Amino acid sequence: MDLVSFVRQLTVQVMVVAWGIFILTWIVGWALRGSPIPLTRIKKTGHSLIEDAVWAAFWLAMGGTVFSLITYIVSQIGIPAPPPPVNTTIGG
Repeated sequence: MDLVSFVRQLTVQVMVVAWGIFILTWIVGWALRGSPIPLTRIKKTGHSLIEDAVWAAFWLAMGGTVFSLITYIVSQIGIPAPPPPVNTTIGG
């Protein structure tokens, strides 16, 4: 496994976990905000979680784009493999 594929695989794994946490936070935020509990503090906490989840989604999308761009650039300018050795001995 070369460095580019390792970084790509690690990035995908981290992004999957981060998007999962985003979805969980989004759901909990809307559950708290839409709950029939008459406490405004809980509703404000839900609103805060939703707002944080939206910012997290934005930064996850930006980070994923940057990592994809870096991976693409590195794969395009990667050092090519050396040519195979040529047998130059004169044999009989």
